[in-house]
Amino acid sequence: MQSEILYFINYITVEKGLALNTQQAYRRDLGKFQNYLDQKGLALGDVSRQTVLEFLSSLQEFSLDSRSISRVLVTLRNFFQFLVFEKNRHDNPCENIESPKSWKALPKVLTVEQVDSLLSQPNLTTDLGVRDKAMLEVLYATGLRVTELVSIKIQDVHFELGYLNCIGKGSKIRVVPLGRSALVSLESYLRMARWKIIKNKQSDYLFVNRQGQRLTRQGFWKLLGGYGRRAGITLKIKPHMLRHSFATHLLQRGADLRSVQMMLGHADISTTQIYTHVLKERLREIYTRNHPRA
Repeated sequence: MQSEILYFINYITVEKGLALNTQQAYRRDLGKFQNYLDQKGLALGDVSRQTVLEFLSSLQEFSLDSRSISRVLVTLRNFFQFLVFEKNRHDNPCENIESPKSWKALPKVLTVEQVDSLLSQPNLTTDLGVRDKAMLEVLYATGLRVTELVSIKIQDVHFELGYLNCIGKGSKIRVVPLGRSALVSLESYLRMARWKIIKNKQSDYLFVNRQGQRLTRQGFWKLLGGYGRRAGITLKIKPHMLRHSFATHLLQRGADLRSVQMMLGHADISTTQIYTHVLKERLREIYTRNHPRA
């Protein structure tokens, strides 16, 4: 591949008249690609579209930003177009590869085991621990945003039907199912703890702080971070991570994307499609398990 790189650099220098900095950038990018092919034991003729995609993904793993990866893709596209022009290849494997500038990072999620560990941290012998357990269970059971969680009012919860009303973005109301664990924890909180925490004060909000006032977003963030550390989770836990985990775990167990979109309150399904990598993995597993020649 070294000779092809030299021919290409000579071409962009002499015939295209590109600046020295551009030449050097092209040379560096192609050098990275050559090193990658050498590590994989691949020759230039072995390069396919998939090879290029895997190479670009490897750059992401080394924390190269999207702009830099986009530049590398441009380098490779021009390099292979040159090879096609010189009749050293019949195709350009970089065609129809989307620019990394539009790639969305996959959301960070917790495993089911990590979620179980997190939800087991609150001390249920204390009133605040019972409250915190209920909050965590509701957040994971519904995929609510933290603002939505702390805005729930008592009348929004319908125990007999197992759902709650949630006011989301744009003041839109949506109905979200509550799982059995969340319902049990909520019932315990309302029966045993909330009236002790709030004492003789009045509040319509479901989750209240020590002063009997609505719990703030910042207050919940602090609580969640503490429970994450106690659970031994090395990731810096944020409320949205439980939202992502909610969606991912549902899809892994067979939920359809449209239903998850409705529960998350996404106005456009394109927002929910960030989770489609989960569906692809699940489809691959189903295919491997069920196809007679897989």
